[in-house]
Parts: sequence; C-alpha cells; structure tokens
Amino acid sequence: QVQLVESGGGVVQSGGSLRLSCAVSMSNFDDYIMGWYRQAPGMQREWVATITSRGYTNYADSVKGRFMIARNSAEKTVSLQMNTLVPADTAIYYCKVLRIDQWGPGTQVTVSS
Repeated sequence: QVQLVESGGGVVQSGGSLRLSCAVSMSNFDDYIMGWYRQAPGMQREWVATITSRGYTNYADSVKGRFMIARNSAEKTVSLQMNTLVPADTAIYYCKVLRIDQWGPGTQVTVSS
C-alpha cells in the first residue's frame, strides 16, 4: 500500500516561487522513480517532472529551467521547487510513484497575473 500526501501549494503572484513537498509512505522507496504531475481546470492530467533513485531528472518542456525536482531517501519525500511561476502553472499538483497506479489528494497551486 502506497500513501502520498502533497503539501506546499498556495496562491502566488506571477514571477513568484513555491516549494511543494510529498510525503511517501511505502517500502522500497529507493526502488522507484518518482514524479510530479499536474491537472489544470478542464484539462487532462499532465506529467511535469521525474527523478530516479540515483537523482537523474527529466522535465516537461513547459517547466524546464524553472522547476527542480528532488528526493530525500531518508525522509521518503519528493519535492518540487517552482520558480518564475506563470498563470499557466495554475493546477492541482500530484506526486506519484511511477508504475504504481495510485494518487494522493494533490495540492492546489494558483498563480495570479
């Protein structure tokens, strides 16, 4: 059983920053790639970033150079540092254990212009 709890969302002005965090309850955390996804109103959920257990990262083009994903094996957490936010980043953000079909409640990020 996997439990995911996202936090850190909020309302921020365009150009601002937020740091999201995800607490992961599971065994063998280091065996899995972790990812962040988001879903904007009326849109399908989309992939944002992933990180392997060795720290290799990959980003969607829309966030590359602005967002940074990280993980902490000791604490079993995954974070997403989001800089230079724009209104198009407004969405509910979810973390996910890749290859496991389970989602947490997400955390709302709203960027005002």
